[in-house]
Parts: sequence; C-alpha cells; structure tokens
Amino acid sequence: MEFFDSVLMAEDINWKTSLIRILISFFAGALVGLERELNNQPAGLRTHILISIGSTLVMLISIFITQVYDSPGDPGRIAAQVVSGIGFLGAGAILKFGADIKGLTTAASIWAMAAVGLAVGAGMYSISFIGVAVIFFALTAMNMIEKRFFKERTQRKIEVVVKKRFSSLQEITGVLQQHDVQIYSSGFDRNVNDATDKFIFIVAVTRELDVQKFADDMEQHQGIVSVSVGILR
Repeated sequence: MEFFDSVLMAEDINWKTSLIRILISFFAGALVGLERELNNQPAGLRTHILISIGSTLVMLISIFITQVYDSPGDPGRIAAQVVSGIGFLGAGAILKFGADIKGLTTAASIWAMAAVGLAVGAGMYSISFIGVAVIFFALTAMNMIEKRFFKERTQRKIEVVVKKRFSSLQEITGVLQQHDVQIYSSGFDRNVNDATDKFIFIVAVTRELDVQKFADDMEQHQGIVSVSVGILR
C-alpha cells in the first residue's frame, strides 16, 4: 500500500506515476464509453477510452515539460488546447435524422471525459472520481428519470385527405389528440377538381405511436381518402 500511496501522491512525473494515471484514465473512459456503447451511440467504448487517455497524456506532457526544462511557463497552456480541440470530435458525434437531432448527449460526454482525462493527468484523483461518478449517474439514472417523466418525441409530417363535404378539422385533430400527438403547425390545401381537402400537420409523436392503429382510427370518419405519416427531411 505504501508503494501505491507514494506513486499516487507523487508530484514528479515518471513512468510509474504515468502508468497509474493512464490506467485510471482507461477505466474511467471505459465506464462511460460502455454505457454509450450499450445505447448504440455513434461514439462508444473505444472512443471514450481514447479521449480520456489522450487528455491524460496531454496533461502529463504539459507537467513533464515544466519539470524537465525547469520552465516557468504554465503547464495548462498545452492542456487548454484539448478543451477547444475536443469540440471538433464532439461535433462529429451529432447526427441529423430528418428533423431530429441525435448525439448531443454523446458529444457532451466526450467533452466531459476530456476534462476527466486532464484531471487524472494532473493527479487530481478525487475530482476525477467524483466527475466520473456524476457523469455516469447523469447518463444512466437521469436517463431513466427522463424517460419516466418526459416522453421522447420525434417530428413527423401527417397528411390527411378527406372529401370536401365531410371535411372537419375538429374531428381530425381529435384523433391526433387521442394518440398523444402534439401539433406544431398546420396547413390546408383544397383540390377543387377532386372536391377534396388536404390537412397537413407538422407534429411531435412518441415512440409508442402505432401508425397503423392511428390510420385505422382516422379511417373511421366518413370521407377519409388517404392518411400518410412521413419523416421530415
């Protein structure tokens, strides 16, 4: 135990202290990365491990240079570039599917793990452990709480064509409300030749929406010609 205490608390950067800090950084990145991997995110296990270790190495190098060359410079200057540079990698994790944006949480976890890596490299173990614990809690427990109290919604475009003489906006919006569909905006188009009205809705729907059941319920109203649910592009 005395050996580990001396290595963990050492201020000088050598191969022993570097090894310990890199290993700690590896396991910290693996913990958060595994959670992202299990949730099928674009940046998973290996990405978070590499980010954490890379940040630790940058901090180790920054401290080592000031020790070897007895430089009065700030060891945080090199490490500061990680904070700005990691933004490019985080941006790569953000994906756009139609009108829906995915990967913002993963991009945030990438940025957070870079900070943890820098803390480990600087020998700030307590802060590192607290940081990883809070990050992991936010990604797991808070995710369950969010899903429990806040429904995840995606944007869709719903078009309903109905014969003019049976046209009723109130009846159509009533079916939308029955299926917990939130209306963002709506449009209207009348075809004089076919004597039909087209109602266009930009909506937010939950994952629980049964599109076929929604179409069946809409079809129960007289005059319905067609119903379509599409993805915004």
